[in-house]
Amino acid sequence: MLKSLNCVVISIIIWHLLSFVTLAQNRKPTVDKFSPNPLETNIPDSLIRSNVKEKPLTTEELKTLEAALDELNQQATIRLETGDQETAFSIWNRELRLRRFLGLLSQVQAISRVGAIAWRENNREQVQYITQSLRKIETQLQNEKSADLQLWRSLGVAYQNLRSPQLAVKVYERVLSLVKRENDPVAEVETLNQIVKLHLNWFNYSQAAITYQELLNLAVTRGDRTSQLRCLQQLAYTFEQSKQPLKAINILNQLASIYNQQDNQQAIPRIKISIAENYQSLVPQNPSFLQPALNSYQEAYIIAWQLQMYLSAGEALEKLIDLYRSQNQIGEALQASKILLETQTLARNFYGLMQAYDQLGDIYVRREESANALIAFEQGLKIARELKYQEGYFVQKIAGLKP
Repeated sequence: MLKSLNCVVISIIIWHLLSFVTLAQNRKPTVDKFSPNPLETNIPDSLIRSNVKEKPLTTEELKTLEAALDELNQQATIRLETGDQETAFSIWNRELRLRRFLGLLSQVQAISRVGAIAWRENNREQVQYITQSLRKIETQLQNEKSADLQLWRSLGVAYQNLRSPQLAVKVYERVLSLVKRENDPVAEVETLNQIVKLHLNWFNYSQAAITYQELLNLAVTRGDRTSQLRCLQQLAYTFEQSKQPLKAINILNQLASIYNQQDNQQAIPRIKISIAENYQSLVPQNPSFLQPALNSYQEAYIIAWQLQMYLSAGEALEKLIDLYRSQNQIGEALQASKILLETQTLARNFYGLMQAYDQLGDIYVRREESANALIAFEQGLKIARELKYQEGYFVQKIAGLKP
């Protein structure tokens, strides 16, 4: 009995051991998420002789290596074109590892090139590896207090290729400090323009405004009126986009002053309209800004009319009418609408004229003057038929007024 029991126990033990072995054989090996960066590993390579640590590569060997790495790049490109992304990036990683022997500049430029491809191909893992390598190089440059402008700029481009604007801006700020130290105003302006471009590309308007202010200060110092105007225009735009209307109004008034000094009256109506729009955006929170908005629209219309800029005059009137109507100032809206008809006629803006009749008709409807509204809509329909546009819309408007 005991002997039989021992046999059963031994059988169970053997079965469990065999099951464990089978399970171990069938289980797939897990990938270590903390695996080393393939761009950073020191793997022996046939392109590099084994005693390179004791005896650095000669000039001739470096030239041979560079040619071989260019060939690897071509091989990887071909692999990618055939759809074999995994092999392509494996080859590129080998190239990037070996680029270290050619110096930091060659390495960063190659990483930048491959990084752009990785981002385009949506290879997130590769983008992560490349970003890690660039951060390591950046730290090295900081620790060495490097003043190599070409290298820093190449690093900035690499971050841009990876769509990492914050990292790129940080690098270009380093470039900015270096060119300031070298007292190079041309390079300073170029770098600031690069920084502001990054801010705008990523809709960081508040930071873009700060950078444009720096550019404006430099333009004023140089007496460069053209650059001053451009910076003021961009400052107004960035303040508007970052929802800072009062700051935008201040800049727009400066622009208007400069245009008046230059006797460039044609630019004033557009500036006045922008000022009015910014005041208007503040009205819901503070009704005291209503009158400045109305005044600015009126000024824009008057100046444009005097200059026979009827399209601009029409634009100012349209916005003025909308503002009147939003404030339930129907009488004022009616008077402005009648002026708008004449303005659009002089501008030969038939589409605008059709819209003006539509707006006039709506105002008459609101005033319960059905007969006048009917006349306005009929005039609108006449133009709509000539333009072959929105005929059905006006037909419905007219039908709604007829008994």
